[in-house]
Amino acid sequence: MLENFTLAITVFAVAGSGLVAGQFFVFSNTVMNSLGQMPAPAGINAMQRTNVTIVNPLFMLVFMGTPLASVYLFVYGLINLDEPGSIYLLAGSSLHVVGSLLVTIAFNIPRNDALAAVDPESEEGASYWSKYLRDWTRWNHVRTIATTGSVVLLSLALSWG
Repeated sequence: MLENFTLAITVFAVAGSGLVAGQFFVFSNTVMNSLGQMPAPAGINAMQRTNVTIVNPLFMLVFMGTPLASVYLFVYGLINLDEPGSIYLLAGSSLHVVGSLLVTIAFNIPRNDALAAVDPESEEGASYWSKYLRDWTRWNHVRTIATTGSVVLLSLALSWG
């Protein structure tokens, strides 16, 4: 059975994964499609502003706090491997850290940085924009699936805890 602190961390991780999954889903399903329908300079400007605005305390608390909670849950699951539900803690926490944080660092942020460096009015900007939309969104789909899976798996851990 999950002790109170671990129970609270698991609930936070479920909520955090759910919030992050929802945000990723909205970007994949709506935002990127909308920006892609705009003229390139307008879409680039909007995404450049979004990439700056999103780095705020509340978003960072959820976006960075959930992987931190997931690392704790992974270690807890390893230490308590014989406990019911520990496999769900291991799988759900791993899925979040790898599928959200590491994918973001390895694939989405470098594309955001490259987009920040282009002139929205240039041909180079327009050329990069079409590639950015395709590649960034593809990796965002991965993040959406991973964080949704994390919600499911960590919720199952709660049902066993």
